[in-house]
Amino acid sequence: MTNVLRLAVCDPNDASRQDLKTMLLGIDVVWLDADCSRYEFFADVVGQTEPDLALISLDSNPAKALELTARIHQEKPGCQLLVLSGSTEGSLILQAMRNGAREFLSAPLKLDDFLAALDRVRHVTKRTSTDAPVRSSKVVSVAGVCGGVGCTSLAINLGCCLAQEMNRQTAIIDLDLALGDADVWLDIIPDYTIQDVAENITRLDYAMLKRSLTRHDCGAFLLPRPVEMADHLPLAPDELRRVISLLKATFTHLVIDLSKSYGPLDLAAMEASDDILLVTQLDLPSLRNAVRLMQFLHQHEGMIDKVRIIVNRLGLEDNQISLSKALETLGHEVFLQIPNDYATMVEARNNGVPLLTQAPRAKLTKSIQQLAQLLSPGAVSDDKPDDKKSRKGLFSFLGTSK
Repeated sequence: MTNVLRLAVCDPNDASRQDLKTMLLGIDVVWLDADCSRYEFFADVVGQTEPDLALISLDSNPAKALELTARIHQEKPGCQLLVLSGSTEGSLILQAMRNGAREFLSAPLKLDDFLAALDRVRHVTKRTSTDAPVRSSKVVSVAGVCGGVGCTSLAINLGCCLAQEMNRQTAIIDLDLALGDADVWLDIIPDYTIQDVAENITRLDYAMLKRSLTRHDCGAFLLPRPVEMADHLPLAPDELRRVISLLKATFTHLVIDLSKSYGPLDLAAMEASDDILLVTQLDLPSLRNAVRLMQFLHQHEGMIDKVRIIVNRLGLEDNQISLSKALETLGHEVFLQIPNDYATMVEARNNGVPLLTQAPRAKLTKSIQQLAQLLSPGAVSDDKPDDKKSRKGLFSFLGTSK
């Protein structure tokens, strides 16, 4: 997976610094971690934020800027330095390179030039040391085949389980903009929501996005749906992709609770995902919709390969369809089965706490912990579903028993 590069910018000129920030916000492989208007303070900013890249404009005071370049190169050798200037004087370019600059860019900065420079330095930022592995981020979308199959409960508790490891940072996005209730499951009254992100998308930066997230005691962060029904104006798909890219720069795991409309936003989320958890139960309406969704996802290149079928509430008395019959119908392997324990799940929801807190030893909790481990980087099975398995008619399992 391609990593997002974290960038810090120093330019005392307010106008050119703002132009830089505007351009960077349109690049989904770069996270603007910090910007600074004083050469004197920038070394401290780099020391605190530890970005992958530092971009320094030389023109306000070339002598100070070159001195700053040398200092950062000495103090933070792992930070790749790019310098920017409207001058093409050979001595300035040579001195900047001697002071540690890896790239000398011409001002005003052009997008193509910057992207080319990123390509040249990207392999350097991928730490090759065995004790400092490359950091990656995994995006998981949780898709319900219909309402009430336990999609949100799974997304919330999966995110909470993922957040338990010290080296994991997890964020949950509630993409049901009208009726999402992820905040209820975690007993959170948010100050900011995804609506704040939508209204400020053109000037979205690290600080603003961080303010829009609410942290739960378990360690997971939540980006909730709008508070008011009237506020559920959607993001554009490209804007959602931008939000996901920025979150990937900070979080190792993103869990997205999709809506049931499967509109452009849901498709954009699934396209950006590494895994799509298709949550179903062993009843006729659920399996019928699961087949329809599988057919729909087959129409989008590469989407079906991401699907992991989750059978939820296994053992529910109302289900009259066997797992084997369901498999024949779906033509797709089941990734994980989650046992039915409706009473425990409802109690956790009513108390506003995750299952890890409510019932840490329950089989239900253990199964979701197992799912979290399977979805950790490197742990997901490479086995692909056999699309050539025989598929019997949709209603072939009617009248069968478990």
